[in-house]
Amino acid sequence: MSNNPAAPSAVRPRRVVTDRRGGRSRSPYDSFNLGDHVGDDPGDVAANRSRVARELGVGEDRLVWMSQVHGAGVAIVDGPQDGPVPDTDALVTSTPGLVLGVLAADCVPVLLADSETGVVAAVHAGREGVRKGVVPATLSAMASLGARARHVTALLGPAVCGECYEVPEAMQADVARVAPSAAVRTRTGTPGLDLRAGVAEILRRAGIPEVVQDPRCTVEDAALFSHRREGVTGRQAGLVWLDARP
Repeated sequence: MSNNPAAPSAVRPRRVVTDRRGGRSRSPYDSFNLGDHVGDDPGDVAANRSRVARELGVGEDRLVWMSQVHGAGVAIVDGPQDGPVPDTDALVTSTPGLVLGVLAADCVPVLLADSETGVVAAVHAGREGVRKGVVPATLSAMASLGARARHVTALLGPAVCGECYEVPEAMQADVARVAPSAAVRTRTGTPGLDLRAGVAEILRRAGIPEVVQDPRCTVEDAALFSHRREGVTGRQAGLVWLDARP
């Protein structure tokens, strides 16, 4: 583990969200699928991940992925990993050039960065993760590396919107106990969840001053993967890293 009390001035946080265009995967994963656990051809996924590394100007070994389980587990990493970090839904680092990736196809990819101390995090915030506290757990891990809430900024990537995310009333209530603003009505008037609104509420309550939301709905936007819309499908990625290049 590394602990940077102060980030070098040349280190800048970078954040990227991919979509499904421009890759090698075939239907129903067409085409820029980055998930290696959804049934896609492993060679196609590897080619797509190689493109990510090329586009970002890093070695493939600098991409760090998770085996996401819809929980609240957080891993602090300081170098390349031998495969995806197991049973984890958030990654944190203070190591420049190490790219943290979160995969999603309706859940919220949360990309956090403290540019003052040089700490970044990628979070997989689905319904269960939000309920179990993955976001506060990630902020705590960032703080252990020197991050401060007043310096952290957040990008919430594309996810299913509240108008499209119908859930049973009891399930809605479970999430609302943690994040009341997540409880909404769908466009047909049934109980729904707006996970981005819930995550934004949790972040602001924790003292995060800047929360930017990508407004795209994965169910409504055909350029994005959506498990709720398609069932068997690929995954887009949210990526965050500290860029130390001049």
